Amino acid sequence: MLKILRNQDGMAIFVAVMMMVMLTMIGIAAIKLSNDEVTIAGNEMNETIAFYAAEAGLEQAAAALQASYMTTGGPPTTMPSGSQIMNDCAAAYTTSQNGGVELRTLTKGTLAGLNAQVQSYEIRSTALSMVDRSQITLTEMFECALVPLFQFAVFYGNDLEIAPGPDMTLIGRVHSNGNLWLQAGNTLYMDSYVTCSGNLRHGRKGAGGVSTGDVMIKDTDGNYQNMKNGDGSFLTSSSSNWYDSAYARWGGRVQDAAFGQEELHMPLTAEGDPHKIIERAASNPDSYEHKAALRIIDGVAEAKMGGVWVDVSGLLPAGTITNTSFTDLREGKTVNSTDVDISKLKTSPYFPPNGVLYMSDSRTSFDGSRLTNASDLGSGLTVVSENPLYVQGDYNTVNKKPAALMGDAITFLSNSWDDSKSSQGIDNRIASNTTVNASIMTGNTNTTSSNYNGGLENLPRFLENWSGRDFVFKGSLVNLWNSQQAVGPWSYGSYYKAPNRIWSYDTDLDNPANHPPETPTVQVFQRTGWKQESLEYSSAASD
Repeated sequence: MLKILRNQDGMAIFVAVMMMVMLTMIGIAAIKLSNDEVTIAGNEMNETIAFYAAEAGLEQAAAALQASYMTTGGPPTTMPSGSQIMNDCAAAYTTSQNGGVELRTLTKGTLAGLNAQVQSYEIRSTALSMVDRSQITLTEMFECALVPLFQFAVFYGNDLEIAPGPDMTLIGRVHSNGNLWLQAGNTLYMDSYVTCSGNLRHGRKGAGGVSTGDVMIKDTDGNYQNMKNGDGSFLTSSSSNWYDSAYARWGGRVQDAAFGQEELHMPLTAEGDPHKIIERAASNPDSYEHKAALRIIDGVAEAKMGGVWVDVSGLLPAGTITNTSFTDLREGKTVNSTDVDISKLKTSPYFPPNGVLYMSDSRTSFDGSRLTNASDLGSGLTVVSENPLYVQGDYNTVNKKPAALMGDAITFLSNSWDDSKSSQGIDNRIASNTTVNASIMTGNTNTTSSNYNGGLENLPRFLENWSGRDFVFKGSLVNLWNSQQAVGPWSYGSYYKAPNRIWSYDTDLDNPANHPPETPTVQVFQRTGWKQESLEYSSAASD
């Protein structure tokens, strides 16, 4: 019996020893597993850090491309490249052009369908972790597109207000780099994309009553959908469930900041001040004077020949340029005007061969530029004036050519305008039917809490009694700045009465061949492709 017990004591010791061995092995395995998990987690962390370092290289290159286009309108002279150390990673990136500039139609976003000059780039960025030697390479396809601005029916660089009394139809795209205020006395029809980088609102921005007429915007199926809800309220950016409701109603044809709509800007160097494009060239790289082939400065005409300005005032047909004066009752001032007779200029060998005429006058307290006898331009023509620009009579109605008018403010005088009656009562200034075929870029005043600026319907200015008369306009309406010279406030009935506004977007502008000379552009940047090319470990990783 004693022998048996002794044998059992030995077995117990053996079992205990085996249990200790097994527990030790389990402990070792657990420690190894834990170490492996720590190593894997560390590797994943290092890979993630390397990934973001490579992504940062892509972003730096893209930002450099954008900065160049925003300030020069074109690519940098040297393609973006560089290297840096961040978070124990060495990152390097390079950029290369994919072919040359391509004229094509955009296919993505709210600008889909517009023509643009597109330059594609490939950005390649590699990051190497200095901890575990993991390496990641990312490649991005990036596009810089310059979109001719006059493809928009309406484009505002600030808040846009549209509040017509009579029925109004806007055919073409409408965009605002700010808030968009819509209302109608009767019915406002909008048949294309309606976008703003701020908020879509109903009513007026400032003073004045709120009209409850219908605001009809076409959806993606081509059907007009009312901004007005069934209960009489209006669907706006402040509505609950705005994003879903707006998308359901218009299918993405109405977009504001909630949809990610961003501001669209021209490439400018002067801290984004678009008024600089109509100001003189001295210390101003954005000035259209640089683009002009003929300029009239303080009444002196000069043609650019071999890169040098040559005085040709005495070589133009007699009466091409004259100095006159008339009253602008909105401003309450006498306009000292430099008048250009287009019918005579077009017969001159000094008609600008590239189609760009620049004008500026600073000889008196209130100077202006005026175009007369311009029913037949002869050739494509863009007229740019630092001063208020006045257009008298039919413009570009015979053998229509690509045309643009750009000025501090633009006022249209009818075929019946008479300088001698300009200071008389409104009933002595009766307009007659007048037609204009041109895209315009102009300024306006700000709407305040007490004064309405007239809205889009009064962006083209008038100084006559147009009651019952037609003002036929076909082109594009662009407002990028506040007027700096013609700053008189808008009001109704004293210095003018509104015409029958027969306005339309000129669909000829859908064809790039019909754009006015040196049509300004807005820039669009988009990532069109992205891929992770490799995740590698160098041989040193096992050291």
